[in-house]
Amino acid sequence: MMRKFTEPRLLVATHNKGKLEEISALLEPYSVNVTSAGELGLSEPAETETTFIGNARIKAHFAAKASGLPALADDSGISVDALGGAPGVYTADWTETPMGRDFTIGMTRVWSELEAMNAPYPRRAQFRSTLVLAWPDGHDEVFEGVMHGQVVWPMRGTQGHGYDPMFQPDGHDITCGEMDRWKKNEISHRADAFRKLVKGCFT
Repeated sequence: MMRKFTEPRLLVATHNKGKLEEISALLEPYSVNVTSAGELGLSEPAETETTFIGNARIKAHFAAKASGLPALADDSGISVDALGGAPGVYTADWTETPMGRDFTIGMTRVWSELEAMNAPYPRRAQFRSTLVLAWPDGHDEVFEGVMHGQVVWPMRGTQGHGYDPMFQPDGHDITCGEMDRWKKNEISHRADAFRKLVKGCFT
């Protein structure tokens, strides 16, 4: 049986303001006081695992132990079928530059590799999200979500974040980068994982 969340305060293990806003909005109906690792000045642990679950667990347990609060961590990325699931857990790594992350570089690399191998259309892909809710005593619960679609080129739209401008969800003729951000959040991989989290721990 899953552990229910009964505490008044939750730490979101992220320094990403966009991700914090998205998670806060999803939890708003449950009257949870949400703060972030960034707001508390916590450092970011090294993500040394090779799976979304492994890295989410690292972040959640690190934040829970450092803060004494239950902590929610998300590890997510885009997996492209023709690339064997890459970039996957290395989604952010593909965007790294000496000046920081540049997602245009990551998206360009994805498309360039698909072009180099003459990958067939549609170029199927998924956004994947794994949520880990960890308590300071070491207990955790894990929830996984997915959004199916395809990658397209050229990039379209300035909404959202990350690889959104090249990802077109199934059932839509626009990219996540062209969608209203709150509309996208209703159908996203993270929303899918959150529905499972809420059912398991908040209701």
